Amino acid sequence: MHVDMDAFYASVEQLDNPELRGKPVIVGAAPEIGRGVVSAASYEAREFGIHSAQPISQAYKACPHGIFLRPRFARYKELSDKMFEILHELSPNVEPLSIDEAFVDLTGTERLHGEPEILGKRVKRRILQETGLVASIGIAPNKFLAKLASDFDKPDGFVVIPEDGVKEFLGPLPISRLWGVGPKAEKSLHKFGIKTVGELARYSPEALEKEFGEHGRALWQLAQGIDDRPVCPESERKGISKEYTFDEDERDSERKIATFRRLADRLSARMRKESISGRTITVKIRHSDFTTITRGQTLSAPINSSEDIFRAAVRLAEPELDGAIRLLGIRVTGLTGEEGEQLPLFDNGESERTKRFEKALDYIHERFGDGAITRGTDVEKSQEED
Repeated sequence: MHVDMDAFYASVEQLDNPELRGKPVIVGAAPEIGRGVVSAASYEAREFGIHSAQPISQAYKACPHGIFLRPRFARYKELSDKMFEILHELSPNVEPLSIDEAFVDLTGTERLHGEPEILGKRVKRRILQETGLVASIGIAPNKFLAKLASDFDKPDGFVVIPEDGVKEFLGPLPISRLWGVGPKAEKSLHKFGIKTVGELARYSPEALEKEFGEHGRALWQLAQGIDDRPVCPESERKGISKEYTFDEDERDSERKIATFRRLADRLSARMRKESISGRTITVKIRHSDFTTITRGQTLSAPINSSEDIFRAAVRLAEPELDGAIRLLGIRVTGLTGEEGEQLPLFDNGESERTKRFEKALDYIHERFGDGAITRGTDVEKSQEED
């Protein structure tokens, strides 16, 4: 079962303030700030083309009469906790995807809770009664199909895909409904004469792999309704990241490099505190026109040194740093619980000295706070988002 709360943040605001019901509500930031992105939009706001992750300035142009609100995360978490309490009563296998979305493995629960369809309707009613909010629910043989089902008839959706009805359900869907099919992939598939999931399913996996590489075979599996991923109650942590949004679009190269230095320091300190290292470094660069570039590299051994993270990030970002920059970020993935051997990419004979220096910084920050000491290259206060 896939449970997804409809327009969660915006729906909470409409729940708490009935005067907002039926009106376009946009949660993110006030438009006069001019920065930030949409966190959630009510269905009334979506009619104006507003969607999550859209710049607030664009949302305001599309719907200047909309109601723009700052997020109230404590309130959202309070209602999210109630929703998850209900789900945990059904099964020990609940996999959170976000604050308002989860998979639930119903295998073996029939004798206790009844047939999945009956249980799903009961869950919808309980969530509405105990939170005042509406959830869309999809029930199917696997995670891919369950999520597809919950998205199929939003808002207030409830769709069940039985095992013997998978091909009938998937066949007429546009190819864009498959995971991994964005605008570019959709265009390529159309050129190949494939417009629906059913049309793709009729090809052999070998033919699709020959034409589209490994991605073609993966799409063939989805078109057959195949997804063997288990529901994982304790999802493996995927990564750790820091971002910085400039108050004004930044053109100064030294400030950009100093920002990467500061982000690397903060990431490194957090990783050492949690005794983790990472193998893959990814940088994020958002230009003034909101074009966002990401570049990544997987190293031969995990790292958590600030110097290694910084140099890898700058090397990846350098080709994209010209012109006005709106946001910079670093993400470390491929995490391991053991520190492992540091990658000697930039070894100049001072690796031990660097380790001692970074441990000293950690000690000072731990004892006196984050702002107690900074590098001389830090040129302005950081405004980070995890």
